[in-house]
Amino acid sequence: MVLPHLDAAYTLARYLTPNDHDAQDIVQDAYLRALKYFSGFRGGDGGDGRAWLLAIVRNTAHTWGRRHRADALTTEFDEEQHSDVVAEYHPAAALERDTARETLHGALDRLPPEFREVIVLRELEGLSYKEIGDVTGVPIGTVMSRLSRARRRLQEALCAGKKGE
Repeated sequence: MVLPHLDAAYTLARYLTPNDHDAQDIVQDAYLRALKYFSGFRGGDGGDGRAWLLAIVRNTAHTWGRRHRADALTTEFDEEQHSDVVAEYHPAAALERDTARETLHGALDRLPPEFREVIVLRELEGLSYKEIGDVTGVPIGTVMSRLSRARRRLQEALCAGKKGE
């Protein structure tokens, strides 16, 4: 039930932690917690367990961050590790794509954690507002306002970056 969501769990953990190793540790701890508390799973609307598991990953990442270091919720982005796109042979296009990707991820990194996590859950994981609310433990209205603010800040950061070029 939770194994099909391993990629989503890792993606969320990776955006909430500073490096790959920590994200792997968090996902492992989250899966152990999920196994331990599986009897408490109620199934929710769809019953697939994705939102339930991602909530556990999120909580594990926050617990880990409090235990290990104050800056644990900032993200370092390793381009080679996260890039699923095969580099094209045209060097100028590859450079432009890499620069745009670095700019976007830098802007994401500067978002407050509560904004970054809703953007990741919505735009990268495709969760509904209700599922994001279940994962983060906040009402749907709060999810919507955080997403709106996160998108606005992201747009402002990207536009400011273009003006500075």
